[in-house]
Amino acid sequence: MVTLGAGGPILVTGGAGQLATSLVNLGGTRIVRVGRPEFDFDAPGSLRRVIEAIAPSVVVNAAAWTAVDMAETEVAGAERANREGPAEIAKICAERDIPLIHVSTDYVFSGDKGAPYVETDPVSPDTVYGRTKAEGESLVLAANPKSVILRTAWVYAAHGKNFVRTMINAGAKNPTLKVVGDQQGNPTSADDLAEAILAIIARIEAEGWKPDYAGLYHACGTGETTWHGLADATLDEAATHGQAKPEILAIRTQDWPTPAKRPADSRMDNSKLAATFGFHMPHWRESLRRTVGALFSTPAA
Repeated sequence: MVTLGAGGPILVTGGAGQLATSLVNLGGTRIVRVGRPEFDFDAPGSLRRVIEAIAPSVVVNAAAWTAVDMAETEVAGAERANREGPAEIAKICAERDIPLIHVSTDYVFSGDKGAPYVETDPVSPDTVYGRTKAEGESLVLAANPKSVILRTAWVYAAHGKNFVRTMINAGAKNPTLKVVGDQQGNPTSADDLAEAILAIIARIEAEGWKPDYAGLYHACGTGETTWHGLADATLDEAATHGQAKPEILAIRTQDWPTPAKRPADSRMDNSKLAATFGFHMPHWRESLRRTVGALFSTPAA
C-alpha cells in the first residue's frame, strides 16, 4: 500500500464514483473529493472556482461520461464531460503549475489489433464515448505539459455499480446466466488503479516533476479474460463464501446487441507504467478474490 508524505491537498473529481471512492479510502487525509453540483462539467465556471478554492498540489480527474450507450444519442453531454471539461481542468492546472492525472479508457481503441495495445498504437474509436475520450486525451496533453493520462478498463470494486457486483446479485437470483464470451480485456480493480495513482503522486513528490513523466500510460489489471470468464471467476469466488453457483452460458456479442459497439479485443500492455513509475498492476484474479471477499464481509447497504 502506498503511503503519501505530507503535502497539499490532492483534488479528486468524480464524486461518488468507484475510483474516487477508492482514492478516498486508500489515500488518507490529503484527498479532497468533489462532484456535482459543486464541480460540474455542465457548469464550466465551477471547475475554476473549486480548483482555486482548494489550491491542490495535484489534481486527479476521475470524472467522466461513462454511459457508453447513452453517449451515442447524448453527444453534447459526452463531449462536455469527456473533452471540453478535461481540457478546461488541464488549462487551469497549467496556469497554476499543478500536475494533472487524467483517467481514460480502452474504448479509444477499436479492438481489432489482435494483440495487447501499447501507448504508441494509434487510437481508433468506434463509439461516441471512445471518440470523446480520445479527443480529451489530446486536449489535456496539449493544455498542460504536466499531465499523466492513465487508460484503464473493465473497472470493478466492492462499492459502486459494476459488472462484478451485478454478476453476484444476478447469480444469487437466477439458476442460469448468459454472458458475452467473445470480447477480451483486462478487468481492473478500482483499488489497484487508485494505488497506481497514489504511487505516481508519491514518485512526483519525492523526485519532483520530470518531463519524461508526461504522456499516456496503460493501467489495467494484469492478465486477460472475457466477460464470460470474469463472470465465471466472480461466481467461483462467491461460491467460496456460500453462494450457490448458477450455470453461466457464453453468448456472442451479436446475441446481446447494444447501441454502442464494444471492442472485441481491448487488451492493453502495462509495461510503460512499470518502467516509468515502478508500479506493477496486480493480476486481476488476485484482486477479484479480494474484492469478492470484501463484498461478502460487508453488510448489504
